[in-house]
Amino acid sequence: SEKLASIGHLAAGVAHEINNPVGFISSNMEMLEQYIADYAKVLKMADHLKESVEQENLAKTKSIIEEMARLNKEINLDYIISDTPKLLEHNRKGIERIRKIVNDLRAFSREDKNVMERVKIEEVIEGILTIVTSEIKYKARLEKDYGDTPPIECSPQRLGQVFINLIINALHAIEGTGTIAIKTYTQDEFVCVDVRDTGKGIPPEILNKIFDPFFTTKPTGQGTGLGLSVSYEIIKKHNGSMTVRSKVGEGTTFTVMLPINQEKEETS
Repeated sequence: SEKLASIGHLAAGVAHEINNPVGFISSNMEMLEQYIADYAKVLKMADHLKESVEQENLAKTKSIIEEMARLNKEINLDYIISDTPKLLEHNRKGIERIRKIVNDLRAFSREDKNVMERVKIEEVIEGILTIVTSEIKYKARLEKDYGDTPPIECSPQRLGQVFINLIINALHAIEGTGTIAIKTYTQDEFVCVDVRDTGKGIPPEILNKIFDPFFTTKPTGQGTGLGLSVSYEIIKKHNGSMTVRSKVGEGTTFTVMLPINQEKEETS
């Protein structure tokens, strides 16, 4: 249910993120349709010129050449020739962007079979950032400091849920605009991730309660109070740890530590 809540929260942002490339693809397609029509005019005129040359009709040939010159000036054929591949490339990139957003969202929302894989934690984070981009860009500057970390044995889908929760919490903590910083590094036999925000911070008297089920400081309707507790349990099942440090008025940092290697019987 907490995962469904996360998906629901992201739906509007994902739709907005998809609409951006859809918008310029649609605009480019209209322009390409016009270019194709102009190409057709040129080809038709070229056919007429070929016929007149074969017929050795000099007067007609001269007339067609003059007409082609007028058409070239009217449609600016040189520009069309140079712009067409650019429009096609922009469309290709837009389609790839949409495909990546959809694939990342599908990976996050698919049925959880708790499959353990050896992946780099940065790949998990990047997949999540794809589907929260629109959430972040209007409220926070995103800073990434990725270390040279080894792949870890984990459930990418479950860890994705953890980082979704941490990023959404960071956004909610920021009043106005601020910064969210994500750092990855290796410490002993663990890969570590710091998620830091420049939000309002967590009062010391409740700092030790934030991982308790149903505990929330958010207004009614903005959170179930399960996000952090679920995330905490996911990390525990990976034989890892999640800690938090915070200062009111300055911000909060969550640190996730995950073992590079897992026992096969764990994370059931």
